[in-house]
Amino acid sequence: MLIEGKPVKGKILLAHGAGAPMDSLFMDQISSGLAAGGVEVIRFEFPYMQKRRVDGKKRPPDRQPKLLDYFTEMIERFTDPDVPLWLAGKSMGGRMATHLAEDPRVKGCFVYGYPFYAPGKLDRPRTEHLVSVAKPVHIFQGTRDGMGRKEVVDEYILSDSVTVHWLESGDHDLKPLKRSGITQDEHIAHAVESTLLTIYD
Repeated sequence: MLIEGKPVKGKILLAHGAGAPMDSLFMDQISSGLAAGGVEVIRFEFPYMQKRRVDGKKRPPDRQPKLLDYFTEMIERFTDPDVPLWLAGKSMGGRMATHLAEDPRVKGCFVYGYPFYAPGKLDRPRTEHLVSVAKPVHIFQGTRDGMGRKEVVDEYILSDSVTVHWLESGDHDLKPLKRSGITQDEHIAHAVESTLLTIYD
C-alpha cells in the first residue's frame, strides 16, 4: 500500500471523543500530522454520532458494549496483514481503544487525553484494564486535565506497558495556559511526533 507513492509505515484507526465528531479541529490536526508522517489514518464515527449527522440532534454516547462492538467492526474491516494496525482516539475514543489493545490484530494504541475519571468523580477511576494490559499503550495527557491531573494519575498502579506522556499545563484538549509559553499546536505536534516514532520503532 502506498501514500503519495511512498510505502505506508502503519495504519491507525482514529476514534473521536464523546462530544465532537471525527472532523473536529483537534481530530483534523492529529490526523493530518500522522498522515504527513506516512501513516494511513482511518477516522470513523460511532453510531450515535452518525445519527447526529443525519438529524443534527446531540445525543449522549452509546453504551460501552455498543461502542466496543462498533470499534471491533472497524478492526475487522481495516485489518491488513501487510500493514501494522494501531488504535487511537481522543478521550472516550481513546479509552475504547485501550479496551481493545489486546486484540491479536492490533499492535497497541495511542490516546490523546485519557478520561481517567469523570469530572468530579476521582473515586471511580477508569483504570482497571490498564493494570494488566500487555500491548503498548501511549497516553498523551495534559498535566491539568480535569479528567486526569498529573498528581492524581501518578498515584495509580498501571501496567509497565502503559506510558503517560505529560504535556505541561495542558487541559483535556492538550491546550496549555497562555502563561506557560507553550501552544496547543506545539503539544499536538509533540504527540504526533511521539506517535510516529513509536510506529517506526
